[in-house]
Amino acid sequence: MGRWNWGNEMKSLLIAAALAFATPALAQDPTSPPLPDPLDQSDTVTIGVGAALIPDYEGSDDYRIIPAAAARGRVGGIGFFTRATWLYVDLIPRGSGKLDFDAGPIVGVRFNRSGKIKDDFVDRLPERNKAIEVGGFVGVTAHGLTNPYDALSVRLDVIKDVGNGHESTVISPTIDFGTPLSRTLYVGASLSADWVGGGYADTYYSIAPTDALASGLRTFDADGGYKGWKAGLLANQSLTGDLTHGLSLFATGSYGRLAGDFRRSPIVADRGSASQWLGAIGLGYTF
Repeated sequence: MGRWNWGNEMKSLLIAAALAFATPALAQDPTSPPLPDPLDQSDTVTIGVGAALIPDYEGSDDYRIIPAAAARGRVGGIGFFTRATWLYVDLIPRGSGKLDFDAGPIVGVRFNRSGKIKDDFVDRLPERNKAIEVGGFVGVTAHGLTNPYDALSVRLDVIKDVGNGHESTVISPTIDFGTPLSRTLYVGASLSADWVGGGYADTYYSIAPTDALASGLRTFDADGGYKGWKAGLLANQSLTGDLTHGLSLFATGSYGRLAGDFRRSPIVADRGSASQWLGAIGLGYTF
């Protein structure tokens, strides 16, 4: 696929769309049957499967379609959810107030540049090992800002490669907002950023002299630090019941922008794009 360079203005557009979603139709329709008590801590599990469109590598302007799966739920008061290839487990059950603290472990796998690359120049660079990342998150969630069922979360993720991938640390602050617009439609928005260590920058964005000779790309020495930001939107439409059970259709998309040395690396500036898009669509079932 060709390059999609829509620029930084997409950040404000996505945030504006997220703010528009924050006016829930549920609160405006007195005939709508009520959702269950928002403090109900009954067990629930949602599993989704579908297809995702992702960059061929982080910083690529080529895209590929892959199978996708996601899960979210609560069992015994313990919540869990997935983000891409990472699993989060929130070990702090929700309290009875409008403010909750969140904390728990994260585990996942990073596949960046661990397989065949469409771009011939980048494909000549050494293939990278999969990174096995573990860590944790802490945060706080506020409920009931626009209606009894919404949630605004501020979270800090810290993960470390414990294998032989990039052998470095990734720190990601994130803001999430989600709310039902009706008994059958849920929407969410998120905004996040990444700071990465020097090992991450070297592994995925630096080009050594020997690798430059093999690939035809110029040499480059990338330093760790602020990697960029990403904004995303999510919609989940119930098909056979309501948001608490049955089959649903979900769609999600995000736009991100690489910064600093990550944007200037030849695999991005010369062969890819600093603008990064992701999207997924599929079916989910809530038990």
